Amino acid sequence: MTDPTPHAVPARRSAREIITLVSDSSTFTELPYPIVEFKADGPLSWQGYDASRARAAARTGEEESVVCGTARIGGTPAVLIVFEFGFLGGSLGERTGDRLELAYEHARTHRLPVVPLVATGGSRMQEGMLALTQLQRVARQSALTREAGLPQIAVLRDPTTGGGWATLGAGADVVLALPGAQVGFAGSRVRPADADPAAYTAEAQVAAGAADAVVRPEALRETLARWLWLLSVGDRSTEAAPPPPSLATESLPATGWDAVQRARSPQRPRAEAYLDAYFTRRTAISGDRCGGTDAGMACGFGELAADGRTVAYAAQLGTATRPAGYRTAARLIRLADRLGIPVLTLVDTPGAANDADAEREGAGAAIADLFGAVAAARTPVTTLLIGEGGSGGALALAAPGNTWATPDSYFSVIAPELAAAILKRPEGEVEATADQLRIRPQDLVELGVVRGIVELGNPETGNSGPWSRLGHKG
Repeated sequence: MTDPTPHAVPARRSAREIITLVSDSSTFTELPYPIVEFKADGPLSWQGYDASRARAAARTGEEESVVCGTARIGGTPAVLIVFEFGFLGGSLGERTGDRLELAYEHARTHRLPVVPLVATGGSRMQEGMLALTQLQRVARQSALTREAGLPQIAVLRDPTTGGGWATLGAGADVVLALPGAQVGFAGSRVRPADADPAAYTAEAQVAAGAADAVVRPEALRETLARWLWLLSVGDRSTEAAPPPPSLATESLPATGWDAVQRARSPQRPRAEAYLDAYFTRRTAISGDRCGGTDAGMACGFGELAADGRTVAYAAQLGTATRPAGYRTAARLIRLADRLGIPVLTLVDTPGAANDADAEREGAGAAIADLFGAVAAARTPVTTLLIGEGGSGGALALAAPGNTWATPDSYFSVIAPELAAAILKRPEGEVEATADQLRIRPQDLVELGVVRGIVELGNPETGNSGPWSRLGHKG
């Protein structure tokens, strides 16, 4: 997780400087903007508005608060929406809305991803409610672009506040931010006097699950290039992702309790090891967009080592999964589904977090949401059980009909200790209860809960990947 401590605010770059920073050399082409005549001093006849615009234009060299065009980032073409904060604080007015609408329409026509690089103080006071309603135009264009299956990757600059944050920023699929940037719905002049300024920073938004990562300016082009490649350029095969081969033992557990002990062993390979072997490179998303993060759930997109195609992943890291983790996984699956990217999920949890805070955070609703996301996904979902599969908190991440297991895993309706307690059995009967529950990998195959047990193999060649000792390869 990103350090929530705010950094020093960097010097603000102009729109043209940002374009140079993120795009490949000499590839930016500005879009032709619509020519619209407005009456003197704007729709409200705000005295001095035309003079303010003229001064802003002279100071910045721009005619409006946003510059839109196409460019290549790491070789990938994209539509750039770049705010010029020096032009009336990067505020949104009718002409801004015209440009934004044009940019989104161009993206859909030419099937290009959209990269908003936001720096705005909000809606333009001199245009009143007509300025505020531009947010509805932006929201609709963003929604249409989302429905078209095109990714939107936002970069939050300093400052990103008001409606610009609540539409172009927070409404994007992936939200990146520059260190120390002021980010929040409330700008510095309208928030309560006693408000903690640290809450209105890029770092705080990442910690709260509202943004995915803080990225240094010098790494921004590379980071955007990686995201654009994974979400819009990489191989779009609709085939299901193959389950990873096992990274540990091939022997099967003799008893149910043996399966539990092996799954709980500190020496057992964890999700990070499987992801590292499965992907040549990967990039993470973070946060549930509802105010929370869960360090025990890893989500993102990666390039498959076997064939180079893009696969999304959601992986439990062996801890009790919190509501924010389930919501983040649901967010990941829905994004992958919309972009036509297959999904791999790795199940490894003793169960859902069951403390009082988890209940207050909506554990049941979050788990239900993930069950729904998996059930409704049109893109194929593949699941590998790599450790503990504790009750519904694990099952929510599992693909019906396409779940596999490693030899050092188990899946149970409830942990054997808790099952014995519910049945009012003495402690000495826990091991026998584990056998009765039939939770070993081979039991799960016989019961039809999982398709098969994966063997040891080379993830780069695909050898000995999906294989059932009790069934068939495939």
